[in-house]
Amino acid sequence: MSNTYLFAGASSKTAFATKQILQEQNQTVFGISTKEEEGNYNRFYKIGSYEFGNFPDITEPLNGLVYFPGTINLKPFHRLTENDFVNDYKINALGAAAFIQKYLPNLKNSPNGSIVLISSVAANTGMPFHSSIAMAKAAIEGLTKSLAAELAPSIRVNCIAPSLTNTVLGEKFLNTPEKIEASQKRNPLKKIGEPIDLANAIEFLLSEKSNWITGQVIAVDGGMNTLKL
Repeated sequence: MSNTYLFAGASSKTAFATKQILQEQNQTVFGISTKEEEGNYNRFYKIGSYEFGNFPDITEPLNGLVYFPGTINLKPFHRLTENDFVNDYKINALGAAAFIQKYLPNLKNSPNGSIVLISSVAANTGMPFHSSIAMAKAAIEGLTKSLAAELAPSIRVNCIAPSLTNTVLGEKFLNTPEKIEASQKRNPLKKIGEPIDLANAIEFLLSEKSNWITGQVIAVDGGMNTLKL
């Protein structure tokens, strides 16, 4: 049976990798992004921002939602401005809330409705210079658990929490051989995550293979959150 999924932040590498997996299974994937389309979505919408009132109307029933937009804004705490905190919170947390609120009615009749959000290892592991993004991503984890309780048993809500991944957001931390080697050495599995690593986890959480999983924050991070070697 073909399902229909809707992605916000559809121009990201991780969204594209997830879309490829689903379309290879003959699933339908709609995309929303503030950027131009990349990747042959079944339908694509370009919007100005991920804010309440900006998401397009979609009439079709949906089986799953994934919110991909995020930020990596690393600065010493004393250098973070009010605008830094507000921008990180708006894109990561308020954007996710607006997206879900807009399309929750489309999920209501799905026999296996699933929502997947994206946090960060920094929400649970203290890391210097991460205070703004850690605050915003901790809000995502709180939203995941609260909505999972509110929407059970009809809709599952889960979250993945990656560490540094080879995406556009991570580029500035991986743009030299020295930075790549240092990042690999810090990771318990001695590797940097790739978009497909996250996509595989997201596809699992969208599918019926995870139909007894909800309210979970799943680390996809090479062990960064739990292991100290």
